[in-house]
Amino acid sequence: MSNQPSPPSPAHFFNTVNAYQNTAAIKAAVELEVFTAIGSGIESAVSLAQKCQASERGMRMLCDYLTIIGFLTKETDGYKLTPDSAKFLDKKSPAYAGDVMEFLLADTITQAFANLTTAVRQGGTALSAQGTLESEHPVWVRFARAMSPLMKMPAQLIAQLVNGDNQNHIKVLDIAASHGLFGIAFAQQNPNAEIVALDWEPVLEVAKDNAIKVGVGERFQTIAGSAFDVDYGSDYDIILLPNFLHHFDIPTCEQLLKKVRAALKENGRVMTFEFIPDSDRIHPPDAGVFSLTMLATTPKGDAYTFAEYEQMFANAGFRRSELHSIAPLFQRVVISYK
Repeated sequence: MSNQPSPPSPAHFFNTVNAYQNTAAIKAAVELEVFTAIGSGIESAVSLAQKCQASERGMRMLCDYLTIIGFLTKETDGYKLTPDSAKFLDKKSPAYAGDVMEFLLADTITQAFANLTTAVRQGGTALSAQGTLESEHPVWVRFARAMSPLMKMPAQLIAQLVNGDNQNHIKVLDIAASHGLFGIAFAQQNPNAEIVALDWEPVLEVAKDNAIKVGVGERFQTIAGSAFDVDYGSDYDIILLPNFLHHFDIPTCEQLLKKVRAALKENGRVMTFEFIPDSDRIHPPDAGVFSLTMLATTPKGDAYTFAEYEQMFANAGFRRSELHSIAPLFQRVVISYK
């Protein structure tokens, strides 16, 4: 048996250049509700074409492609969902994620990557001076609506990690609350938790709706505006920073963290939920690649390592920080103590 390495091949290059076709195939399948149609059982191209109001030829080609890239399996009688597709792409599933395309494929995001060469040259987004960080940018309302199904499980896991079985009265501030689910999870697990959500006013309407839907609306208050400008109030036991600090450079993060620290009780804690790569910045891959998203869409954002977060919090006056991994999430949690 030869141990010679495989000869160079252009296959990886061509697969990467053509990767937009994967996106197009998933988008078409979601729009046609192909995964939902298959969800009830194995379906042939003929029956799927009828259910989805498409041509048999087109449906066969689309489903074969989806099988090749791993979203379907092909049986003698037709097509079947993979476990991942059944959980996240069948509209009957409570974890349905198809709506997230409204955010991920929004013109703002795709245009940012269309101008990635310029972003690399100048070290930040080519969209505008602030990119997606412009005041009340409409993309964040899309984000709040689209991400709600995907964030329910992470929010519950994080609330359990940070709050445990504590049933005492706690006051929680959720900064950049978006859909509000991180704060809402605390309210669901602790009947004595009081939640304050901070975000732009249009985004907070999504959060308030979510709080009312699960019956915690009476313990869910809001503060509208920029996290850098508004008055937080004081005496918070826990302050949540989910997926927020990565939008800014380190000095800006430290400026915010000093304000956050001042709003905490003496023994208060901050929970930071983030894409946190290892020191090599390429592992785990799902966290490592996120820095490119920040390059394309923000002026100075990044995917920071735990060492960088630890130093930021220390510079802002926090005593110590801990890094936590929570299976099955690829994002990580930093808990920092005042």
